[in-house]
Amino acid sequence: MSVSPSSGYGARPRFWFAAYQLLWHLLLPLAFVRLAWRARHSFAYLHHIPERLGFGYEQPISKDCIWIHAVSVGETRAAQPLIEAYLARGKSILLTHMTLNGRRTGKQLFANAIATGKVRQVYLPYDLCWSVEYFLKTFKPSFGLFMETEAWPTVVFRCKEIGLPLFLINARLSERSARRVNRFGNAGRALFQAFAGILAQTEFDAQRYRSLGVKNVLIAGNLKFDVPLDSKLVAQGKQWQQDLHADGRFMVCAASTRDGEEEIILKAWKDLLQDCIFQKPPLLCIVPRHPERFTEVTNQIRNAGLRFQARSELTEVSSDFAGVEVVLGDSMGEMPMYYGASDLVVMGGSLLPFGGQNLIEACAAGCPVLLGEHTYNFQQAALDAIAIGAAKRISGELLLGQTVALSESLKELLLHSAELAKMAAAAKAYAVEHQGATKNILAALDQQITG
Repeated sequence: MSVSPSSGYGARPRFWFAAYQLLWHLLLPLAFVRLAWRARHSFAYLHHIPERLGFGYEQPISKDCIWIHAVSVGETRAAQPLIEAYLARGKSILLTHMTLNGRRTGKQLFANAIATGKVRQVYLPYDLCWSVEYFLKTFKPSFGLFMETEAWPTVVFRCKEIGLPLFLINARLSERSARRVNRFGNAGRALFQAFAGILAQTEFDAQRYRSLGVKNVLIAGNLKFDVPLDSKLVAQGKQWQQDLHADGRFMVCAASTRDGEEEIILKAWKDLLQDCIFQKPPLLCIVPRHPERFTEVTNQIRNAGLRFQARSELTEVSSDFAGVEVVLGDSMGEMPMYYGASDLVVMGGSLLPFGGQNLIEACAAGCPVLLGEHTYNFQQAALDAIAIGAAKRISGELLLGQTVALSESLKELLLHSAELAKMAAAAKAYAVEHQGATKNILAALDQQITG
């Protein structure tokens, strides 16, 4: 089904939507100021500015392409198996993002398909009526797939009005987000009801969408279990791990950490090292979630008085780490290597109320995971990983100045290698057991679009 203009505007709640559009127009200058501010770190933030307004596209793409929207890095990686499946069918893909890092990740993952014109990358325009209209008329996709939590009102309502099937796939909805949607009353619920269908990750997610009045909800699983790890990077990590083990050292990876969590982790790490309970002190690798925070985290490590080495300063990861207590993972796209090198992962986003980051990739690399209490963005995945023995929760409060719970949890596992090995085996089993979302989503979409 191709996009064609329509005069119907019955999908959108009129008063609420008019207020939303007015707010967008008022805030539009600030959106460009924000891009300019981020350009301090990379001028690439100022590239493709016209795309954010729905025009200025450099290359055409074949009509009836499949439109997949992956807002940033995590969603782009999660979409990889589905995009590859559609490419294998001979389909063309329009891949949209909202962030620079998401676009960079897509360019890296689908370089060959981009070069041959099978994948076209652009930014999703800001959620203004006229910019969305330009975008849809330019590309005329056959149907659209939004990844995980994205639900831009102008896009969603306009697709419904013109008869363009738009699905929310790999969808997740936390209790907190569901409450937030309900605060908007019928207007908030109408947004999710306007999707042609929602393919949820878990029964928890499906129930929350149904509570919003969405009728067409299916459970398809989580695409992130189907994402292949880069075998070359994992092998590099394993070599790093072997070198550390030969020196009698373990490595802990604090992965995808968020603002405020590094301070907790570094204090716990200092307490752990000061206990002098290890023949050879373990090595901590901190990988911040957002690259723009690398300098800030570097300063935190220095202020903590810990000897550190930045990944960017190493020509090879198997370099000598004698005397080094912390490695800063200030590189992009190397998480499989960090996981491959690690004996234990502390999952960022879960120590403070950020909802947790993805633990699936760590488990696929055979890494046991320590979780804080805040995992509402990955509720089912966290519960399943704990149930199978691949992950454990840190017991106790994780407030600044009170990090005993984390240091004790680290000590308990690092001093019992047999327990670590048992958890590592469970982590791999967990990752394999939950694969299959790609096939489920393809089958459901085939049935709903053609059937």
